Amino acid sequence: MGVDLGDLAVRNNISLKSLSGKIVAIDAFNMLYQFLASIRQEDGTPLMDYKGNVTAHLSGLFYRTSKLLENGMRPVYVFDGKAHSFKSRVQKERSDAKKIAEKKWKEALELEKYEDARKFAQATSRLTSEMIEESKLLLKAMGVPVVQAPSDGESQASTMVQKGIAYATASQDYDALMFGSPKLVRNISITGRRKVPRQNRFILVEPEEIDLQHTLSSLEINREKLIMIGILSGTDFNEGVKGVGAKTGLKIVKQTNSLAEVISYVREKYKYEFEVDIEEVFNFFLNPPYNEVDKLKWEGIDSDSLKKMLVEQHDFSEDRVERTIESVKKMAKEQASQSKLDQWF
Repeated sequence: MGVDLGDLAVRNNISLKSLSGKIVAIDAFNMLYQFLASIRQEDGTPLMDYKGNVTAHLSGLFYRTSKLLENGMRPVYVFDGKAHSFKSRVQKERSDAKKIAEKKWKEALELEKYEDARKFAQATSRLTSEMIEESKLLLKAMGVPVVQAPSDGESQASTMVQKGIAYATASQDYDALMFGSPKLVRNISITGRRKVPRQNRFILVEPEEIDLQHTLSSLEINREKLIMIGILSGTDFNEGVKGVGAKTGLKIVKQTNSLAEVISYVREKYKYEFEVDIEEVFNFFLNPPYNEVDKLKWEGIDSDSLKKMLVEQHDFSEDRVERTIESVKKMAKEQASQSKLDQWF
């Protein structure tokens, strides 16, 4: 879910093509959950093969990654490691919310309210260890590198961008900005025409890029105060102060000089006590754990492995899979030719 800093971030619309040649570190869990939530039938049933295995994560990952590669991007997927102990509360809340959503989904189906059913079904998405391993195998067959984070995938990706290993972090959440990613790109998995829920109209979703320094300059704050804003409005690691969103949080951090003053302020004004060691949360954002990354390599597509996994094991359309593979191979060949040509100039 992440921190909602949308009202404060300075965003610029971009195209997938503008990321051609750039290494983008993708928050794998964030993207996989998007696929599990959105790739469903009208009644909310997830995409499955004939054996009843959920395949939404594989479908979304294969076709979207192919699209990114066709546009010249060099994606690297960063997977979450062990969650920090202070995330256990959020995990329990999400588990409880899924159970409630499952009950409402069944009730909506019984009443034949399929639009409501689909909405509740999206909130029941679960990413299993088997799905994670399948996703890694799929990416390996596509020749796309995978990085294992020690803890939060988004923090690992953000540090990779800080170190110059990648150009930007890709996620729908804004946490990457708090983790210090110089650039964040959003909407790379959901570009195109999208229907507005419960409304008979469509909107165009475009990729967008957020520059951390431009955002901090426009708000006249530093990264430490951005972290404080996130903490006040609520993160994956702590509950926010009731009634305090990003805009109110900005006002608070501008009239205080330290985290200690922020804690004192909300204690006095809102009669609020943080349920976790908030200094520990603050330091986690400021200096998250990190695994060193060796040189990243993008290998060629393993067509046989892809077809075995997708077509033979999970009933994907053979024609569509083959067309997608050939399209990616064609683009890779054109890029290689262009690279050789550029060496002459």
